[in-house]
Amino acid sequence: MTNEFYFNLILLFLVAIIGLELVAKKLRLPPAVAQLVGGAIIAFLPGLPAFEIDPALVLVVFLPPLLMDGAYFTVWHEFRRHLTGILLLAIGAVMFTTLVVGLALHAWNPSLPWAVCFALGAIVSPPDAIAAKAVLQRVALPRKLMVLLEGESLLNDATGLVLYKFSIAVVLTGVFSMQSALGDFVLLSVGGVLLGAAFGYLVYKIIGYLEDTALMILASALPGWICYVVGEHLGVSGVIATVTYGMMLGWYQHEIMTATARRRGSAFWEIMIFILESLVFILIGLSLRGVWERIEHAEKSWAAYSVEVLLVLGVVIISRFVWIFAVDAIARLFKQHPQKTHLQTNWRESFIKSWAGMRGVVTLAAALAVPAQVPGRDLMLLCAFAVILVTVLVQGTSIGWLIRVLKIKHVAHEQMYLNEPQTWAKLEAVQFEVVKQLAHDETGEVIHPRLLEQYGYRANLSHTLKDAHALPADVRKAHFDVVLAAVAAGREELLRLHRSGQIHDELLHMMERDLDIQEIAALHTRG
Repeated sequence: MTNEFYFNLILLFLVAIIGLELVAKKLRLPPAVAQLVGGAIIAFLPGLPAFEIDPALVLVVFLPPLLMDGAYFTVWHEFRRHLTGILLLAIGAVMFTTLVVGLALHAWNPSLPWAVCFALGAIVSPPDAIAAKAVLQRVALPRKLMVLLEGESLLNDATGLVLYKFSIAVVLTGVFSMQSALGDFVLLSVGGVLLGAAFGYLVYKIIGYLEDTALMILASALPGWICYVVGEHLGVSGVIATVTYGMMLGWYQHEIMTATARRRGSAFWEIMIFILESLVFILIGLSLRGVWERIEHAEKSWAAYSVEVLLVLGVVIISRFVWIFAVDAIARLFKQHPQKTHLQTNWRESFIKSWAGMRGVVTLAAALAVPAQVPGRDLMLLCAFAVILVTVLVQGTSIGWLIRVLKIKHVAHEQMYLNEPQTWAKLEAVQFEVVKQLAHDETGEVIHPRLLEQYGYRANLSHTLKDAHALPADVRKAHFDVVLAAVAAGREELLRLHRSGQIHDELLHMMERDLDIQEIAALHTRG
């Protein structure tokens, strides 16, 4: 096949993304589900070749930006507050699932080497950051649960990949040392954090010198990939390095990036992440044909494989329930300790955490990367695809329904934070003080009466409403409906002036940008 053919194929995928997104909305399904099924359908279209996906390429292209996007929007205070719970999921749950899957599979099929069984456990154990984000962003959960699940998805890939590499190395060499494995794990983790922090510090120092908006966006985005590539090359965790860098950039971007760079960068990332997420699930669907053809020519029959696949699938799902309910039960023992109340959860939340274990690209890439000489490779591929398919199709589509059935209420944030009226009261009081100082000349005469009136009105209104739980929706909506009507009228007049030849295109674009900013601000504030 020519390069032109593959380019046209990518165009086909991009068109398919649009159609599958519309289908998902029509059927009220998570887009990831429609894309995975769509990719599987495309894979079996007549005339298309079987796709051989390079696992290393898939990881380096898709994983860093999607991890960095999640890390960028991580709320550091909440992440640190719930770090114990996150690590219990990202490290504890992954290791427990790996262990249980390995034990169960070896008990069923003793002919498989122990290392192969644990390698398969490591492949299917980590819930995927991409799958989790694609599903969770469309459901409403208490903030604590979102922090735990999103934090887990950022870190557990590193645990799963490390366990996978250790297991494969044992299969190929026949040598295993617990002391060496623990040392390597610490080195990978700490080294990843240090590498990501170094890149974060470097970007923090240099990005302020870049006056061009495009350069700012590029200079902040590239280190996400570079951290991963350099980390893997140096023998530390590229996943942890990328996550660390993303969290640092998200924390410091308010200081080092201009407002224009943030707005344009947000638009750039939103489109790119949407495309990458969609392509990942289409590629997973496309891989079904290769797995299908490989199993057809395997030594064992589908019936023989099916029992082992069902066993692995059941153990993967059940082991997560066992771990989470056990850990949460132990956490409730600390209920007498006020400082540890953030560890507590109820059984409904435990159930949702247990059910939100969607697997994705990391599981697939790890299975595809298993060397051909490893015994049981076909079983690994089949189990990996089955776990991805079932967790995304079944758990991904039903989690929203479960949230409604269990009556889990969405909580925007914990009570330790100010609410919106309180925050606006503080912001606008400070703004009004500055305007009062600058609204007069040296003689004390008011030179900016409109600004003084405008900011004074806003500060007084915010102060009046600061004790409310939320800003009055009816008053706010009515106010910004007028603003939006005024913006629409201004836009109409601007276009009339341009179409009649009274203003230049350059002035049109400049003034239209200002109207766009006004409209975006009004729509955002109105809610």
